[in-house]
Amino acid sequence: MTSIIKLHCLSGAGDESPPCYVLQIDEFKFLLDCGWDEKFDTDFIKELKRHVNSIDAVLLSHSDPLHLGALPYAVGQLGLNCPIYATLPVFKMGQMFMYDLYQSHKNMTDFDLFTLDDVDTAFDRITQLKYNQSIDMKGKGLGLRITPVPAGHLLGGTIWRIAAPGEEDIVYAPDFNHKKERHLNGCEIEKIMRPSLLLLGATNADYVQQRRRLRDEKLMTTILTTLRGGGSVLVCTDTAGRVLELAHMLDQLWRNKDSGLVAYSLLLLSNVSYNVVEFAKSQIEWMSDKLTRAFEGARSNPFALRHLHLCHSVAEVTRTPGPKVVLASFPDLESGFARDLFILWAQQSQNSIVLTARTSPGTLARDLIDKGGDRTIEMTVRRRVRLEGAELEEFMQQQRSKVKDPVKEEVDGLSSDSESDGELEMWVVTGRHDIPVRSEYRAGGCFKSNKRHHAMYPCHEDRTRADDYGEIIRPEDYRLAEIVDAEGEIRDVPPAPPQKPEPEEEIIEIPSKCMSSVRQIAIKASIQYIELEGRCDGESLLRVVAHAKPRAIVALRAGPNAVNTLRKHCENEGIEKMYTPGKGDVVDATTESHIYQVKLTDSLMSGMSWRTAGDAELAWLTATVAEPRAREPNSEESVLDDMIALEACEGNTPGHAAAFINSLKLSELRSALAKHGLNAEFNAGALECCNGTIAIRRMESGRIALEGVLSEEYYIVRELLYDQFAIV
Repeated sequence: MTSIIKLHCLSGAGDESPPCYVLQIDEFKFLLDCGWDEKFDTDFIKELKRHVNSIDAVLLSHSDPLHLGALPYAVGQLGLNCPIYATLPVFKMGQMFMYDLYQSHKNMTDFDLFTLDDVDTAFDRITQLKYNQSIDMKGKGLGLRITPVPAGHLLGGTIWRIAAPGEEDIVYAPDFNHKKERHLNGCEIEKIMRPSLLLLGATNADYVQQRRRLRDEKLMTTILTTLRGGGSVLVCTDTAGRVLELAHMLDQLWRNKDSGLVAYSLLLLSNVSYNVVEFAKSQIEWMSDKLTRAFEGARSNPFALRHLHLCHSVAEVTRTPGPKVVLASFPDLESGFARDLFILWAQQSQNSIVLTARTSPGTLARDLIDKGGDRTIEMTVRRRVRLEGAELEEFMQQQRSKVKDPVKEEVDGLSSDSESDGELEMWVVTGRHDIPVRSEYRAGGCFKSNKRHHAMYPCHEDRTRADDYGEIIRPEDYRLAEIVDAEGEIRDVPPAPPQKPEPEEEIIEIPSKCMSSVRQIAIKASIQYIELEGRCDGESLLRVVAHAKPRAIVALRAGPNAVNTLRKHCENEGIEKMYTPGKGDVVDATTESHIYQVKLTDSLMSGMSWRTAGDAELAWLTATVAEPRAREPNSEESVLDDMIALEACEGNTPGHAAAFINSLKLSELRSALAKHGLNAEFNAGALECCNGTIAIRRMESGRIALEGVLSEEYYIVRELLYDQFAIV
């Protein structure tokens, strides 16, 4: 059976916008990734809103905002409510990405697109999978199977294989890398042989990538030259993806005593830097074979980074003396600590700014890559500052008025009740708790009153600091004195981060406001673009396509030059079908061209007579074709739902000859006759029963013929023969 396959490109088609696609297989709809760009384009959200109620499952390929940035908004604000599938590292690191992204924008503006609660809600719905673990869909997706395969781009990055009924095999590969790296293996190309449809991220189809050895040498030269010249190096990277490759590589360089870098500081700066490194330590089995063997052999964790210092604010970086190398988020320089350090360091000629990724057009990093430095640019500087002076006093006055108003209402209500009962009560406000204090004065003499309001006092339950036997627990007593690193060197365990005392009262948000100003930034620092994205270049991508030999291919996130390069390669490889959709287009990738999808109206369905045939139900359908109704321009209905409808015929429907549905086996009919006490034997290719008076034989045309003497047994045999078919 061939499936109806359609792909609706909400984003990530014809340009470099984030990937987000609705893949329809028969009645089941997958949402492939849910990325958001650096500018938070709301036009894309309007398109997503039209489909959010019809999506049956979400497949996430990578953990960065480019692939899942809009997921918290879709779950928290649009009401996306369906199963979400991703690998464990995508689940863990994706949260770190979104926490850092939220906090970075919250430090600059009144960010309200989503909250941290939306992030937690979205990620709590994720079903975590292992590589090559297959999951069968249920309900409308019966017969569909999804399998994550290593992509080699980010930790836990996935190429999704979707097996559909009828030997349809769909592969979704938005980003992948076939080359092995320090902390990741390459993608498993042999797992994607001969798919029916390949959804390929073809951004790099025409990109010529520099050799990795030359890129590493360029990075090391830039760092050494800048540090020895008294300057600092800002490496703009992501939160929890490619930063792991950079951190591991630089820490290994710092461990080399001959490099002369021990005298300088290596810092990792993000809002979640500590958590990222801790999660990386616990996910060694998802990394390269080399790191896995090192961990299993010497029991040394490759991400127990000895020389990398973790920072969570720009102030910690500025307090670090001397020249330094800082890995800071985000690579687009639109937000985060990387933007803050760029503003501070770009105007000093001894510093260097290293850009590691080609971000979306229109971002500051992309502008620096295209136009370079040594010029003056105009930047909008946004920051959040604490309220002071008259503004702080006005804010506190508003807060006090909000607190007093509800208390006053309670006092008024309480006074009326108390006076009616002949007893006077008074309210004392202490801190955050309203404690009713009963007065000694009784206005009603000896009459007893009803105690409607009981005295309430704050109760703070202290957490126990001892074990079950009363022994005081001291965490420092359980730390190992030393561990052995990957080089066999013995070193002390880094001290655990200081534990903050538990607040006894609710933490009140510090009153602040957002300020914006336009500044002229003279770029005097050295601007270096060193591509460290970890994606296939053009030559490797074309080789992967030639090896996979897909029957059809859809080019995603590809510009005109990349599309032309890929099309020529497909023609040379004999790939006949290649689709190049634009944003908002629908690709009909159904294998069989004579299959159409139609709607059945309720009036038509109610008049149909169904017959059971095995696991299926069949009915004879006589209907008229109705054109799809016109859709409003701004309607939120899905484009995939605009299809031809079948309606019931007006008047009397014409009759039809009976159709017998099944491929009968005479051996099965023989068993059915035996159950009714009729012995049957095969003779000269025919099934004879009732002492040879009745015969059932298969004709050359494939039809079944019943011959014999008219008798009571004849009609019983005919009835059993008819029962083997679904007659419609």
